[in-house]
Amino acid sequence: MMNYICVNCQSRYSIESNQWKCNCGGLLNLEYDKASVDFTNTALTREHSLWKYIDALPFEKDDVWQDMTLGEGDTPIIKLSKNSYAKAEYYMPTLSFKDRGAVLLIAMAKKLNVTRVVVDSSGNAGTAIAAYGARAGIQCDIFVPDSASTKKTEQIEAHGAVIHRVPGTREDSAQAAIAMVEATDAFYASHIYNPIFWEGTKTYVYEIFEQMNGRLPDAFIIPVGNGTLLMGVSIAFRELLASGQIDRMPKILAVQAAACAPIMQAFHEGDHTVEPVHNTGTLAEGIAIAAPARGDEILRAIRESGGDVIAVSEESIVQARDALALNGIYVEITSAVNYAGYLRYIEKYPELNEQNVILPLCGAGVK
Repeated sequence: MMNYICVNCQSRYSIESNQWKCNCGGLLNLEYDKASVDFTNTALTREHSLWKYIDALPFEKDDVWQDMTLGEGDTPIIKLSKNSYAKAEYYMPTLSFKDRGAVLLIAMAKKLNVTRVVVDSSGNAGTAIAAYGARAGIQCDIFVPDSASTKKTEQIEAHGAVIHRVPGTREDSAQAAIAMVEATDAFYASHIYNPIFWEGTKTYVYEIFEQMNGRLPDAFIIPVGNGTLLMGVSIAFRELLASGQIDRMPKILAVQAAACAPIMQAFHEGDHTVEPVHNTGTLAEGIAIAAPARGDEILRAIRESGGDVIAVSEESIVQARDALALNGIYVEITSAVNYAGYLRYIEKYPELNEQNVILPLCGAGVK
């Protein structure tokens, strides 16, 4: 049995209900029966994609995903220094980690016989949804802020999706998408509201566990806007703990751009809720979220891991991108936030120099 469950009132809704939030206004999480991953078998399989973890995903082995996969997952790990590593998520089919969640979300839409989906995005999630939507034969309406990268919007349009450019902030494009969902009853393929997306992003941790021979790094550097990757990482930590495959959680060391850092502000003020901030403008458009819908859950996940949140300056982001490029790694500007954050964290916690730390290279520089 698979259900959505409200984080506030615990009401349950069937997966077929097309609910994207609870009737009480609360956000929804996903519950279903899942098995632990047998990493002995996955190490031997010829399936070199995230679907080798099918036992811990909300699908069956012979389900619709087989006609939709583009080979997403199984991205390489690059050694940056003695104890620091980067996972090259830009090896994904649409050149960003968002493919992990998008393929699961669109596969579920296909399984539910959905013909039209709506999503809001700064670019990468919209691209991923558009690509897998095209693969599934599903119409996609993608709402983006009018400041979204031209390279990203061109990629979205190439997949046949309809782009709706919305003046204003990232939050404005989200509200426009929600208005269309409510007016048309379309499937809201949101990487923020629909928890099926995180079932894909959690495989980021599974792969690291397997690639590092049954262990995890001491700390995960995670960029945070809406928390798409962070929520998946937190789920995977809890699943591996429950199965006894790890005995403690690694720390989640979150990073935001200083120009738009509501999670960092709430964390260091000791708050349990996240208040909206004014986005003063950042090059890191992928995490420029002034009012994260899942802010409270993000805070809990970071604290549960014994982690921290810092913010990095625009200058340090640009410097980090240049430093990576001069090391042969060309990433989009938002991805450089992660390396800038890592450099700040080893200043704040010198002991990290002697611990294993990993960060994601979320998107390719050609974006």
